[in-house]
Amino acid sequence: MATERIIKKYPNRRLYDTGISRYVTIDDIRLLVRSGEKFRVVDAKTDEDITRNLLLQVILEQEDKGQPIFTIEILEQLIRTYGDAMQGFMTSYLKQSLDLFLQQQRIVQEQMDGLLKHGPVSALTEMAEQNLKLWQSLQQTAFTPFPFDTKRSNDKGPADKG
Repeated sequence: MATERIIKKYPNRRLYDTGISRYVTIDDIRLLVRSGEKFRVVDAKTDEDITRNLLLQVILEQEDKGQPIFTIEILEQLIRTYGDAMQGFMTSYLKQSLDLFLQQQRIVQEQMDGLLKHGPVSALTEMAEQNLKLWQSLQQTAFTPFPFDTKRSNDKGPADKG
């Protein structure tokens, strides 16, 4: 099992990853999160865990780029839940919702990867081949004049015997 990486944040705002012995950026932290790497960010001076604050900073930077996830309406709704009796429930609800969303996203991605791996053309080709086999099977059984008697076409009929 991989150990948790420790990243130290210094007063000059620089981040030092003790796992790889080099300074890292906020974007490096984002990549760690995306890859599922376990880490903890601590204040180099006080040893206080500041992981949550840094993750919020990552979110803020991402929100400034492209289309934000947190619209003004969503942010207002989140703020309304603070201090409410349901705040703990909201945390649990959001976590479960995101877990379900990510699970569904992973399933769709696997299905798309499978389709791209085999290619849409090969999927259609495979369907066409199955349909052709089915059609040939139907022709051999359903459209043969005497499907159960294979000798009959070579034999003379009962009236010819005599």
